[in-house]
Amino acid sequence: MLLVMVPGVLAAMLGVMLSAWAFGMARRNGGWTDVFWTWGTGSVLAAAALFPVGDAAPEPRQWLVAAFMLIWGVRLGLYLTPRVAGHPEDIRYAAFRDGDPRTYPFRMLFVTLPQAPATALLAISVVLAAHRPEAALGLRDALGVAIFLIAIVGETVSDNQMKGFRASPDNKGQVMDRGLWAWSRHPNYFFQWLGWMAYPAMALVPTQPVTWLSLTAPIVMYGLLRYVSGVPLLEQTMLKSRGDLFRAYQQRVSVFFPFPPKAR
Repeated sequence: MLLVMVPGVLAAMLGVMLSAWAFGMARRNGGWTDVFWTWGTGSVLAAAALFPVGDAAPEPRQWLVAAFMLIWGVRLGLYLTPRVAGHPEDIRYAAFRDGDPRTYPFRMLFVTLPQAPATALLAISVVLAAHRPEAALGLRDALGVAIFLIAIVGETVSDNQMKGFRASPDNKGQVMDRGLWAWSRHPNYFFQWLGWMAYPAMALVPTQPVTWLSLTAPIVMYGLLRYVSGVPLLEQTMLKSRGDLFRAYQQRVSVFFPFPPKAR
């Protein structure tokens, strides 16, 4: 199943990300890369979850996993799309405009296209969970639902807490350190990562080696969020704009996983 599904996901996402690159170039905003990736990943992986095995109709677990992907894609997509459409270009992408403008399109293409294989790696976990051999839903599926719901609620709450903080003029120049942000400097990223743990919860059987591949998605997402495109760039930006206030916040609060904050 993986040999069939993963290349298909890769091919579909290459088309999506090429479209993202072209649209971003036309709008002069590289942030559309994130928007296209989110909507594309949600829909393509939902389709992968529902991919038929022989002549059989999709099983309940396939529908469940497809629903996970659609809910994830719609929630994050509806959060990102208006932000990208109504705000200046994200600093991560604006930085690629530095240098020779003639090479900028190629530099952006180099940034945009690698997100297609990232989705293909996530597909491994999704497909293994959706196509687990047992037909009937069970306790492991309930565990997957619980993890997914906690992740969606946590990510939504953390995003709304930050949105409310930024909306208040009294908080200009301050550091958000309330609610979930008092326990993690990036609770939205933590809960986004947590949602991908639902798939190994449903798919992993220690005695079946291939099912260990269901850990691919949480490993990939942790690496991307913690060390590549998430935490490092945001922390660098906050240190430049908030200075010692943010350094003090770093000393008190866990960077990713939520823990009780240290005393001031």
